[in-house]
Amino acid sequence: MTAPRLLRSGLDKLYFASGVVAAVFLVAILALIVVQMLARWTGEVFPGAPDYAGYCMAAASFFAFAHALNHGSHIRVSLVLNMLEGLPRRLLETWCFGIGAALAWYFAWYAGRAAYWSWKFKDISQGQDATPLWIPQMAMVIGAGIFAIALTDHLLHVLISGTHRIKPDLVEQSHGD
Repeated sequence: MTAPRLLRSGLDKLYFASGVVAAVFLVAILALIVVQMLARWTGEVFPGAPDYAGYCMAAASFFAFAHALNHGSHIRVSLVLNMLEGLPRRLLETWCFGIGAALAWYFAWYAGRAAYWSWKFKDISQGQDATPLWIPQMAMVIGAGIFAIALTDHLLHVLISGTHRIKPDLVEQSHGD
């Protein structure tokens, strides 16, 4: 297997694994809600359950970004892109992926800095759980990093081949029929 194919396979596996991790966090939200309901019905208290569910929601969102992008599930305003062909379309897609990738890397960098400073200052949540904040913030850092990699991957693919690798969404496939 050649290096580009190995890299492509690795990136596709990374995006898929990111989607699986997002799904696991969604199941964790369900489990937390069910356990909290059972605790209330039995008169017990599950301290921090809403906070943990919030952490899981953030983690699920960030881990799902790259997988959703590759499957056409992100909202992409392609009205203008669909009207263009050839070089103008390639230039506009390059600009869009370039801006998106730059913003994603910027966000991932500052999310990492925020997690680092939370760890350094031993910052904890203000809820009943008193969780060190760097732990849930790491899900944001990792998910944002994978999303930045995915956007950069699409940018490079547009630059090299002229097309992106986003699978079209069913709505885009119908063309309003």
